[in-house]
Amino acid sequence: MPDRWIEPLGLLTGPAATSAIEAGLALPLQGGPIAFTLARLIARGAEPLLLPVATIPPEWRGLLPPLIEAPAPFAGLVPRLGPGAPLVMGVVNITPDSVSGDGLLAAGLEGEALVEAALAQGQAMLAAGADMLDIGGESTRPGAAPVPPEEECRRILPVIRALAPLAPLSVDTRNALTMREALAGGARIVNDVSALRHDPSAAQVVAEAGAPLILMHMLGDDPRSMQEDPRYDDVALDVGAFLAGRLAAAEAAGIPRHRIALDPGLGFGKLLEHNLALLHRLPLLAGLGCPLLVGASRKRSIGRLSGAVEGGKARMPGSVAAALFAASRGGAILRVHDVAETAQALRVQQAALSGDTPADRR
Repeated sequence: MPDRWIEPLGLLTGPAATSAIEAGLALPLQGGPIAFTLARLIARGAEPLLLPVATIPPEWRGLLPPLIEAPAPFAGLVPRLGPGAPLVMGVVNITPDSVSGDGLLAAGLEGEALVEAALAQGQAMLAAGADMLDIGGESTRPGAAPVPPEEECRRILPVIRALAPLAPLSVDTRNALTMREALAGGARIVNDVSALRHDPSAAQVVAEAGAPLILMHMLGDDPRSMQEDPRYDDVALDVGAFLAGRLAAAEAAGIPRHRIALDPGLGFGKLLEHNLALLHRLPLLAGLGCPLLVGASRKRSIGRLSGAVEGGKARMPGSVAAALFAASRGGAILRVHDVAETAQALRVQQAALSGDTPADRR
């Protein structure tokens, strides 16, 4: 577990970032288009120290490489929106009780009709700019009942087989059986909200398959109780320490770091203030040296901040705002329900930050 952290502050983007790096006044955040001019040096039990990056002491500079060097492209994917843009992950929920309001089983669909609806949804997301699709058959909203792996497989395997020829797929599951069957059916990536804690066989399945993996922070190990009384000493440091521990466990199980992305788990055992703090301090987690995935889309915090208490599509504008902010703080993968709206906003953001018209729009 790391006992020292460098937290990037004084962020710059676009030409200002490039100029500051060239002048030795800033460092790149994970080798991308964002630079930081200040560093908060944090050691547990000591007062943080804020310094310009050029004056970071030698004994701290060993923490810089994973923070400033670009990690390997996650799952070998290149963002369709261009260099420096995040990957966009579209969500396809094969559930009856998704908090996002888009679970296809809620519409009473079964069999061929369900597969056709999921295929149409996935195709629309890909046409709108998604780089990959995340397929899940178990709702992990607060209070949700667990779904047996056999039922999970029954729900998602026909959909995975239909969508796998069209795009890279991740399977959103905590269960080793589901992981194994989904990977055999054409999924390429495993997205585990339990960070390999729920099923003792999960790490072996991922390691043997050579699959890219997403490790997420969740308070405790049960979605049914994770929101009962979330408490942290310092949510960014606590989440960072957890992810560092799970990253080490995955590596020990034979899953190399270059195949792993990390998710701070917004809404998974967190109050509104915890979610906001994690978004704001996202660059701190970049020090773990992995791409960062952010999934704020349509969550309860978006509803509370925006007033869209009814949920679902009504939370789309707030979700897009959260996605743009996450991208501006180093989010490398954005897990979203509203792909078209998010991709459009990201295109405009990327062009505005660079000050240049994209080649395909000239």
